[in-house]
Amino acid sequence: MKRFAELYWQLDGTTRTSEKVAYLKSYFLEAPPADAAWALYFLTGRKLKRLINTRLLREWAAATAQLPLWLLEQSYEAVGDLAETLAWVLPPAGETNDEPLADVVEMRIRALGGATPQEQAKLVREAWRIFGEHERLVYHKLISGEFRVGVAQTLVVRALAEAMNVPAATMAHRLAGDWEPTPETYERLVRGDAANDDPARPYPFFLAYALDEPCRSLGESQEWQAEWKWDGIRGQALRRGATTALWSRGEELVTERFPELQPVLDALPDGTVLDGEILAWRGEQPLPFAALQKRIGRKRMTTRILSEAPVAFVAYDLLELGGRDFRERPLSERRAELEKIVAGVDHPKLRASPLVNFATWDELEGHYRRARQERVEGLMLKRLDSPYAVGRRRGPWWKWKAEPYSLDAVLMYAQAGHGKRAGLYTDYTFGVWDMRRLVPVAKAYSGLTDEEIREVDAFIRAHTIDKFGPVRVVEPQLVFELHFEGIQKSSRHKAGIAVRFPRMHRWRRDKPPAEADSLETLASLAGFEREALQPRKQLAPTLFDMDEEPDELDTALDDHLQSLFGGDKPGAKQR
Repeated sequence: MKRFAELYWQLDGTTRTSEKVAYLKSYFLEAPPADAAWALYFLTGRKLKRLINTRLLREWAAATAQLPLWLLEQSYEAVGDLAETLAWVLPPAGETNDEPLADVVEMRIRALGGATPQEQAKLVREAWRIFGEHERLVYHKLISGEFRVGVAQTLVVRALAEAMNVPAATMAHRLAGDWEPTPETYERLVRGDAANDDPARPYPFFLAYALDEPCRSLGESQEWQAEWKWDGIRGQALRRGATTALWSRGEELVTERFPELQPVLDALPDGTVLDGEILAWRGEQPLPFAALQKRIGRKRMTTRILSEAPVAFVAYDLLELGGRDFRERPLSERRAELEKIVAGVDHPKLRASPLVNFATWDELEGHYRRARQERVEGLMLKRLDSPYAVGRRRGPWWKWKAEPYSLDAVLMYAQAGHGKRAGLYTDYTFGVWDMRRLVPVAKAYSGLTDEEIREVDAFIRAHTIDKFGPVRVVEPQLVFELHFEGIQKSSRHKAGIAVRFPRMHRWRRDKPPAEADSLETLASLAGFEREALQPRKQLAPTLFDMDEEPDELDTALDDHLQSLFGGDKPGAKQR
């Protein structure tokens, strides 16, 4: 456990890729297979489900440290990381014990599952007694299901491949899919060809880079293939022998979540693996991603859900043909064979991603401009001679995303951040005008510079007009331009509308809040009327309601503050 904790701190303490790889290689060369298996499991993003209630964990820690719970909570708010907070407030370990990582996982972590709170408290306090601060931090992250470290999975694969003298692509394939973190499995993964052991094992996904230059910078247009960029769940469908499997890009087996695709994929020729997109689809066109969201996270599909959000698998690449790895063949050849397979199955729930025909870059730019009309996110550009590689490679594949939607919104609420942003208000809720009141429509926390974050934080502290737990209600004075990828009516949201992937594009210092956009404008971007929105409930009057015209915001705000505090409008300290 000490060695794994040391590795965690080594990886967390550097941003240099070469150093991260060196630390990982050293660990895998030294660690016994049982420990290395669990380390590999956690480092590649796999995790145990949360085994303990963090509220109880905080209470036990406060009692053990002889601190009032409120002080521990304040410390957590300042630090921004619960695992780190608990590691430092606890008293020093009473004894040292360098147990193997595998033993810690089996006897001190997995044993928490199914135990009573009293039994859990005993196990946790025993761990605190024998672990130092560094081991405690890692232990807390593991038992809470929050283990993350600053290293990409591709670097872990690269380091293990170099340590075992195996090609990185081969190692990535061996590690794909589900596998148990046992010594036997680890030995098969690193020493032998484990890729063929499991007929349901997928291939690593090939990922595209975002196109940030004009498309004509890619060279001759005839060397490229264009497809629509779909807004769904990236998936890999395979049929080997009697095995049919459907994997998400996160290497999660999702076959049972899309039961209507099972008989379609069963009809694939033996030894076939397709790369594509799981899309909500009705008739001849895709449905918005919000329809697909109704099925995400559900293990049991009701007849109603299946009816409201039917799906199709839109295939755009062929990775295995007749049991042969087809990834090194050029895309043009893979595409031709893919079309034959889809035609042979002949089912509306299995489609080949239609190609976007163009002869010149000018023609392609015309297609790009109508991406929103096609209900897609943009275009995918792929070299016709490109193989199907592993991970993200710059050059062969590009994603050309459509211009984002844009909206000017007012800052309404703020919460403190976590981790490196602890102690600063960095998580914001934005609203737009609905008649004479502001209604929240988006939450965002990315897009500002560090200097801007500090400036907004200072404004929030000086212009807070109410608090609800960790949430501060802020004077509606700051306007930000938000960018987002999609809009959808939603009865689950207070405004009756939801936006997808919102982020701050810029701080509109030049714009007063009265000139921010309206809910009607937001609805019109998606092509429907304001009256068509069905909010979760009727919005009650808020601090941001206005009795006057929108250009009288300052006067209305003064009146609200006077009703809150009585007398004159309060100064900054009173706020």
